[in-house]
Amino acid sequence: MLMTGSRRTAFLFLSLAALGLLGAHPAAASPRATVSVRPVPKGRVGRATPKARLWVRRYDGPANDLDAATALGVSPDGSKVFVTGQSTGSTSSQDYFTLAYDAPTGARLWAKRYNGPANDYDVATALAVSPDGSKVFVTGYSYGSGSSYDYATVAYEATTGAQLWVARYNGPASSFDVATGLGVSPDGSRVFVTGYRTGSTSLDDYATIAYDSSTGATLWMRPYNGPGNLSDDARALEISPDGSAVFVTGDSFGSNSSYDYTTIAYDALTGAALWHKRYDGPAKGDDIAYALGVAPDGSTVFVSGSSVGATSSDDYLTVAYEASTGARLWVRRFNGPGNILDDAVDLGVSPAGSSVFVTGYSAESPGFEDYVTVAYEASTGARLWVRRYDGPGNGSDVAQALGVSTDGSAVFVTGGSVDSTSLGDYATIAYDAATGATVWVRRYKGPANNNDEAYALAVSPSGGALYVTGVSIGSSGSSDYATVAYSTA
Repeated sequence: MLMTGSRRTAFLFLSLAALGLLGAHPAAASPRATVSVRPVPKGRVGRATPKARLWVRRYDGPANDLDAATALGVSPDGSKVFVTGQSTGSTSSQDYFTLAYDAPTGARLWAKRYNGPANDYDVATALAVSPDGSKVFVTGYSYGSGSSYDYATVAYEATTGAQLWVARYNGPASSFDVATGLGVSPDGSRVFVTGYRTGSTSLDDYATIAYDSSTGATLWMRPYNGPGNLSDDARALEISPDGSAVFVTGDSFGSNSSYDYTTIAYDALTGAALWHKRYDGPAKGDDIAYALGVAPDGSTVFVSGSSVGATSSDDYLTVAYEASTGARLWVRRFNGPGNILDDAVDLGVSPAGSSVFVTGYSAESPGFEDYVTVAYEASTGARLWVRRYDGPGNGSDVAQALGVSTDGSAVFVTGGSVDSTSLGDYATIAYDAATGATVWVRRYKGPANNNDEAYALAVSPSGGALYVTGVSIGSSGSSDYATVAYSTA
């Protein structure tokens, strides 16, 4: 997707845990670390050559501790890049930390922290920019005063970073309420947030909220408790191109199965449920949707994630639904050569609406995971191509994010990849959208030659630049934000 915000958050936390940066559960406190403050290195600016690195910007917070970027967006005019995530404060635990950069040069325009009322753990998970470019919205989870984690959504003025409003949501159990996805209506009037809350008589429920984008006033809230009355975790959100419907997806415990894909369409104005569809795979095992996309003409909704196969472990599982009715149009599975672990984590639709692209990771047999990106024909689900990427270290390569160029000619994938001389680098790949041929590969290695993993990606509206962000270990051993700009021309 071009706009980050609908991201597989649970997978992200597991990845950060694997890097040793935080626990797998959102409630886990991050370990303390020590790093030194250093100036942000100057990026390369000048005449761009194809796939050239334009600039790199790192951020090491005031506590010289954990700083991890998780989401990124670009202003509609392409002039600014916005990054958010979590950063340890000098007198607080983790705070939301949002940065704005000048897109051509990488110069920092502003930086803002949000420290919740409990002065405790606050982690931003998603970001979106208003269609007119005037506002930036971030959401995530934040420890409340007298409650556990709450949704916390913050609006900023895009030019100055001035905080416009904060809206918090504490579910009925005053327990774990974690926002995972965010979107803005095409007319800019509403902001939609989804995730999961702890119910008063259930475990996790989907909870989707609409806010007035000017004031942060709650317009409606809709929960969803699945038939199993157990865990139901929404992980992604998208809005129809005409702004009439909001789609959310994730996983929901069934009455006679484990987790199922569960996708719901809401009326954007009223919050009325238009339809909901569940997908239970052939093994009746865990089926977990991480990513969602909508065709440019609004006719089709695409969902992807992982699903246990009848004779395999997790497979990529991609489903297409008719957007107005929820009728299932096609289902496609991808089982890699290892016949073990294949998890799709992000999805994009071509601007013409003719192709759907999914990416994630697929284990070899024997061996580690590779990036695997699959292209499907949008109307039929026919597989167009499959591409694997095994990094130079022949180790673990995990794709985290996907974007499509504005002219539809290229597909971009980024994530983390083991090098022969490091524990992990950002690895960003451009594929020819029609054939899957690799156009270029660019790797970013942080100053510590340690763990570096990209989590988010966005393409400039002009199509001339690509931005990636994530977490990178600094020279003193702590993690920093690291945002990289590449030329695509």
